[in-house]
Amino acid sequence: MESTMIRRLISALFLLLLITVGSSTPTTHWRKRVREPCNKLVFYFHDIIYNGHNAKNATSAIVGAPSWGNKTILAGQNHFGDVVVFDDPITLDNNLHSAPVGRAQGFYIYDKKEIFTSWLGFSFVFNSTEHKGSINFAGADPLMNKTRDISVIGGTGDFFMTRGVATLSTDAFEGEVYFRLRVDINLFECW
Repeated sequence: MESTMIRRLISALFLLLLITVGSSTPTTHWRKRVREPCNKLVFYFHDIIYNGHNAKNATSAIVGAPSWGNKTILAGQNHFGDVVVFDDPITLDNNLHSAPVGRAQGFYIYDKKEIFTSWLGFSFVFNSTEHKGSINFAGADPLMNKTRDISVIGGTGDFFMTRGVATLSTDAFEGEVYFRLRVDINLFECW
């Protein structure tokens, strides 16, 4: 009986020791792990929306419109319901006439009546000697914000399976016919 009590006492002391050691780690404030991007890129893409008179120069067109809209002029109410596809030139600077290094290809959907916003899904398809392959993007674009972040969700070629964040900023806006976006890309997964 005495040996059973000693074993229980030893077990209880051992358990108490484990609990004490486990909870005696120094309290530290957990810091958010900051990762540096493995690649940083900056491009500009230039969107010229077809307006019924510029078919030769247009790089985007309305392919879907609400019943009150049409496919030539963006709908009222913050363009709600319009679906636009694009094949825009990508340049290294903000000059539309600079040599393109690729194409921005995809679509945007104006998705809110109350505020001017859209949802984007597109790829940068590169055709330059510096970059080969594509980078894929998706996300909400609240157009009235100075900068907006969208997700980099993959890629091909030089950007195979890449992940990251692209910060968009409207660099130029000329009515409802032309806009230019600066795209600052920070890649956190590079192969």
